[in-house]
Parts: sequence; C-alpha cells; structure tokens
Amino acid sequence: MRYFAYGSNMCTGRLRRRVPSAQPVCIARLLHHSFRFHKRSTDGSGKGNALRTGNAHDVTWGVIFEIDSREKPALDGAEGLNRGYTEKTATVLDVEEREHAVFLYMAEPAAVNDILQPYSWYKRFVVDGARQHGLPADYIAGIEAMPATEDPDAARDDENRAVSC
Repeated sequence: MRYFAYGSNMCTGRLRRRVPSAQPVCIARLLHHSFRFHKRSTDGSGKGNALRTGNAHDVTWGVIFEIDSREKPALDGAEGLNRGYTEKTATVLDVEEREHAVFLYMAEPAAVNDILQPYSWYKRFVVDGARQHGLPADYIAGIEAMPATEDPDAARDDENRAVSC
C-alpha cells in the first residue's frame, strides 16, 4: 500500500515503530493543500494536517511509503483514524511530475483549532523527517518558522526525543 506521510511520520524511525515494513519510495507533493499544526490532539497540542485550500499556490510536501497492508490497522490506530483524523485517497506528484495514488490521513473539521501549537518534539519529527528525505529547503524553512511549545509532560517529551529519524 502507498501511504503519503506529510507530518511526523515523514521521520522514518518514528513511522517504523508503528509499521515496521515502511519503505520510503519518493518525495511528492499534494496540490491545493497547506500544511498546518492545527489538528487537536488528545495531549492538548496541535498535530499536522494537510488543509485543503483550493489555492493553486498551496502545496503540502511529504514522503510516499510502501507499507504492508497487514500493518495498516496499527497505523490507523496510531494516527487516530475516526478520532480526529479521517482517511482519504489522493493523487500526489513526485519531483518528475509522475502521479501516485496514495492514502493519507486528514483532520476532521471538528478536530481543527487554529490557535494550537505543536510540542517541540513533534515539530522536530516533521522537520527532521523532511530533511531526512530531502524536501525543498524553502518548505522546510516554512515549517521551522512555525511556533511550537514545550510539552509539560517531561516523560512523554523524553520518550519522543529518544526516537531518531
């Protein structure tokens, strides 16, 4: 199965903890969508979302991974399918303009709050994953410029900082 990761799951180390079979295929972009950290999480922070804007200038970059279909239920659970995220199918374009049919997770409208910020460890997964796979430098700089906050749960912070991409 082809999965389009555009948030913290771009970090291969994080994704493989959830689905060990994950193999990166290529980077790609989802047109007419803007990346935001506005999906409300159970921990009170903002998680990643590809917001459909319809604007031709908006692009969400990510990584296509091939995953074993038997591991998809584990990914669904980790991503909170039907608990703030919904599954979508889409066509994304790689750097050579080839089309790829993929599935991805997008925030349900009721789970969006534009004042949320990600925890710094979560933002690190997104930025490090983007660097790991060679997403465009200006796109990465845009994510780096987004505000983040520190996680008040020190144990959760330590646990997530221990995961490398």
